[in-house]
Amino acid sequence: MLDRLRELVERAYRRHLRRQIGDVPTHVAIIQDGNRRYARERGGDAPDGHRAGAATTERVLDWCADLGVAELTLYAFSTENFERPDEELAPLFDLLEAKLREFADADRVHEQGVRVRAIGDVDRLPERVRDAVDYAERRTADNDRFTLNVALAYGGRTELLDAARTIARDVDAGDLDPDDVDVETVEDRLYDRPVRDVDLIVRTGGDERTSNFLPWHANGNEAAVYFCAPYWPEFSEGEFLRAIRTYQSREESWRRDRAERAAALVRAVAEVEIAEARTVAGRLRDRLPAVDAGALREAVPGEEGGPSAVEIEAESRRGDANEASTD
Repeated sequence: MLDRLRELVERAYRRHLRRQIGDVPTHVAIIQDGNRRYARERGGDAPDGHRAGAATTERVLDWCADLGVAELTLYAFSTENFERPDEELAPLFDLLEAKLREFADADRVHEQGVRVRAIGDVDRLPERVRDAVDYAERRTADNDRFTLNVALAYGGRTELLDAARTIARDVDAGDLDPDDVDVETVEDRLYDRPVRDVDLIVRTGGDERTSNFLPWHANGNEAAVYFCAPYWPEFSEGEFLRAIRTYQSREESWRRDRAERAAALVRAVAEVEIAEARTVAGRLRDRLPAVDAGALREAVPGEEGGPSAVEIEAESRRGDANEASTD
């Protein structure tokens, strides 16, 4: 009974969150942290946690499809993960291989138009995992409605360092002028895979850091960041919707800031225009004593009934011309 009541409350809360969401990020990147801790707290081993996390990954894909997110990047295996003991790495590589192949053959993946791509130093992975990556990419290559990037053997600093090295080599060889190095030059060398700028980073497991994840595409775009306590296997749709709401709040704040800056600019320009109009009116008062002083005051922008600043300036120029002709 208690579980049933809890489910009803959570369902109502999810509906409430969905009603609040207007803007949806185009690209969401997730750091799937907490698999091993989840397993340990339940008396299991690390592979048990990774298998539970794989189930969460499948649910997140459905949530993205429901909301209209166009691209999802999952931090599945970092360069630092190679330092883990072999007894943990072997089953993790087995799981990656199995899930990539299983995912590539799933009907719903093709129904949803999901294209799978691996980003990272994939050549460092075991051959069986590389073969599975190649299989998943080939099987989903024609899908174009949703992009799933799986970050494997990925490290943000390493990615930027490798890009810098290739640029330096091209410059040294005379194939690239240093003055021609721009954003596109760098992006062309980032693991040779185009990735949209990241709008939202989500990290599970309680740690509040982005762990060297997509620094060019996330930090450069000032992505919104959502940290949450649940381990990745426990990550719920409610948490995902709260993350989306964090992105939306950031976007609304940016729009308010832009509107305030635009209003301030308009006010500044208006003040300058009014000051210039008053200067012109003063010049006319000196050169055309026959003009009624009250009419000149009405000519200043903001007063009703008077000529515009352009008309005043034109009259001033005619007066200058008349003076010149009598010299």
